[in-house]
Parts: sequence; structure tokens; C-alpha cells
Amino acid sequence: MFKGEALDALADVLTWVVLIVAPIVGIAVFWLLHLLPEKIAEKKQHPQAGAIQTLCLLSLVFGGLLWPIAWLWAYSKPVLYKLAYGTDKVAHGHDDKESKAEEKGETAEVKQLRQRVAELEAKQGGKSAAEGGKT
Repeated sequence: MFKGEALDALADVLTWVVLIVAPIVGIAVFWLLHLLPEKIAEKKQHPQAGAIQTLCLLSLVFGGLLWPIAWLWAYSKPVLYKLAYGTDKVAHGHDDKESKAEEKGETAEVKQLRQRVAELEAKQGGKSAAEGGKT
């Protein structure tokens, strides 16, 4: 099919592809595979997602030896976490709107409690003055 100059040109292109493109694609695929356990843990709301992410990064350093452990950990059910906290899922990355709404709810609750304490102190102060006047 190819002869002479065309065969040499094809060989040159193929050489560059093998020397440059193939290692880049190989490294990218290797890196993306090592991120899969982290993505799975976040999707499943795994409570130890941060530790799984760290194990994935360590696996990159150690040439992929720790990756199967991270994969299994991402798919495991956190039994001890459920015993301790009553749930086996944790919501990662709270929205700012949710946290602001919670803060507003807390401040309203705190204001109510302060008002109630002031009322109770006023009642207690009135009783103390009445008791003080009787003696």
C-alpha cells in the first residue's frame, strides 16, 4: 500500500504518535482511573471521602498499588460510622444559602431565648422587690 517516501513519512508520523501522544494519553487515563474511587465516594456521600481522596493521591505516588484498596473502601458501607453517628451518609459541600438560612434561624432562636430570659428576670426581679418590701 505505502512505498518509498510515503512509507517513510508514515513511519515518522507513527513514531511521533508512539513517543509523544501515547504516553500522554496513558498518563491521563491512569490519573482519571485513580480519581474514580474519590468520585464514587462523593457520589455515595461516604463519610470518609476525604480519607479515600488521600489514599487515591498516595496511590498515584506509589504507582497504583493502593488504588484497589481505595476502590473497595469507596464501595464499602461505613458500619462503625453508622454505629457512632446513626447514619452512613454525610452531605459534602454545604451550600452557602443553607448555612446562611441556618444562621438566620439560630439568630432568631437566640433572640427569642434572650427575650424569654429578660422576661423571666423581670418576673424574678419583681418578686424579689416584693419579697424585699415585706420583710
